[in-house]
Amino acid sequence: MSCAIALVLTLLAAPEAAAAAPTAAPAVMVTADLAREPMYADIVRRATTLNAEVARFAALTAANRPLPRYAGFKSDLAALGALDMQGHLDLKARGTDGDLKCILKGISEDLPKRLADYEAAQTVETRVEALKEMSYLLNDNVEVITRPPGPATPPPAG
Repeated sequence: MSCAIALVLTLLAAPEAAAAAPTAAPAVMVTADLAREPMYADIVRRATTLNAEVARFAALTAANRPLPRYAGFKSDLAALGALDMQGHLDLKARGTDGDLKCILKGISEDLPKRLADYEAAQTVETRVEALKEMSYLLNDNVEVITRPPGPATPPPAG
């Protein structure tokens, strides 16, 4: 399964996947302990900080006011994307099972797209919507590390 498909399926089915019992143990399971490792803790910290900044930007954008520190924000967002890709490569090298490595790759690819959506938006409403989508992605970035998805489960019979 491609990483993009795994990302979409995991994000859409996270509550169902959490409730379902896995059918087989993965070779190397990613656990919430991963969030304590320095690189992953840094991803969580950066994503949380940027998400708070996105919330401030949304309020300023809705009021049609300029965004302070926008160049720094763009730089910080790019650094987070690079760190997410580094996390993907780390998990891949570890031989982990599950979707986290693909989700991190997908987030690293989607962050610049959400920024481009914001920059291309022509109205206040579409800029605010682009920031909302970026906020969802940053929130997912935190949640997939602090509460990683379990192994894939087959669809229910019937």
